Amino acid sequence: MAPLLNPYLNFDGNARQAMEYYKEVFGGELNMHTFGEAGGAGEEFADKIMHGMLTTPDGFTIMGSDGPPGMEYASGNNFAVSLSGEEEDTLRHYWEKLSDGGQVSVPLERQMWGDVFGMCTDRYGVPWMVNINTREG
Repeated sequence: MAPLLNPYLNFDGNARQAMEYYKEVFGGELNMHTFGEAGGAGEEFADKIMHGMLTTPDGFTIMGSDGPPGMEYASGNNFAVSLSGEEEDTLRHYWEKLSDGGQVSVPLERQMWGDVFGMCTDRYGVPWMVNINTREG
């Protein structure tokens, strides 16, 4: 499967409601995981959405989450462009080009969910998220 390019939206505590709304609008399959399921947050964030993904019958993919603990929500810059897939060499190449001259906020490395993930803002101020699916099975 070729890498995917799609929007990644951040919400201020209402990601579950927003993602369910987008499912009503576009249809499709919605998967959501909470911070509590990942074991990486206190009780205040346990039921908040760490990652949600809607895949629609028309081929759209919309991802979203509640801002993690410590990350300030700011309306207007509450999005990123997400690149994801299994093609490690291709995605690492994109990462190198996008982060060159930009600012890395999360280095591209293995994360607690098993994938290789990084976040950067390119030299033009566009936020990017790169996720390389490395899970087996």
